[in-house]
Amino acid sequence: MIQKAKISEIPDILSMTKACRLDMESKNIFQWTTEYPSEENFLTDIERKELYVLKKKDEIIGCIVISSLMDEEYRHVAWQSPNTKNLYIHRLAVHPAQQRKGYAQQLMDFAEDFARQHNFISIRLDTFSQNNRNQRFYEARGYKKLEDIYFPKQSSHPFHCYELVV
Repeated sequence: MIQKAKISEIPDILSMTKACRLDMESKNIFQWTTEYPSEENFLTDIERKELYVLKKKDEIIGCIVISSLMDEEYRHVAWQSPNTKNLYIHRLAVHPAQQRKGYAQQLMDFAEDFARQHNFISIRLDTFSQNNRNQRFYEARGYKKLEDIYFPKQSSHPFHCYELVV
């Protein structure tokens, strides 16, 4: 079940994203840090009503941020669609013990359905250039790889921007 996250769920969300970070690090993917994603990020997401959690038997196994706000890093990207009514995906995560079971697909289906129901013209996101699995995941869903942006506090490697016109 996918539902809006509650402040009381932040410790479980942080535990899940930490497990994701450690799992990625074990595969030499240094996409997230001990500072990102942070409690402050998730508090802001909840205040904006943008954070959703995926639960299985009342346990949080995944999350996704669905936002209509464009981050500053995205301002100079040559997107496929005008900067008018776009959705942005952030902090998509599925607990490593629950990966490869279709849960990330469910979260993205939810976001894409949300975009269509609310008349957004596209969905935009970025993914780490060193995370080939994520790149294949988005490309298989029809997202077009555009240009790179950088988050120097996270990595010296670029992040690829993707867009799906809905």
